[in-house]
Amino acid sequence: MFIKQLSVFVENKQGALSQIISLLSDSGVNMRAVSIADTQDFGILRIIVNDIDLALDTLKDNNVIVRANNVIGVELTDKPGSLAQVLELLTAGGVNVEYMYAFVTPGNADAAYLVLRARHNEKAEKILAENNYKMLSDDDIKNM
Repeated sequence: MFIKQLSVFVENKQGALSQIISLLSDSGVNMRAVSIADTQDFGILRIIVNDIDLALDTLKDNNVIVRANNVIGVELTDKPGSLAQVLELLTAGGVNVEYMYAFVTPGNADAAYLVLRARHNEKAEKILAENNYKMLSDDDIKNM
């Protein structure tokens, strides 16, 4: 099971990021996880939100370049070595991780959540499920 992530094109200029975040905030979208990677001219903002449809509509209505794509959300035990174990499993299974980021929530002090995109998402998800990792759903994200 995959979760939806927004990938947003952001010009690398003063105020551009703030404007996008304000649009989402003003529409009532709650961000669960955020990552941004930049180059000299632009950035890619990756966001996990509580309401993907509202976020997409809000951004598109304001002429923001945005795309929703599938990523894997996986629950880890929040302790040293948990991420290393996941990456070792994926590497052993021949899966290349293209990018990842993580977040925690106050509601579950023992867990950390990893968001990742792999060259072969289906294969990565299968490996993690076979090793008893809990996959996040869009409903899990909404209820966090």
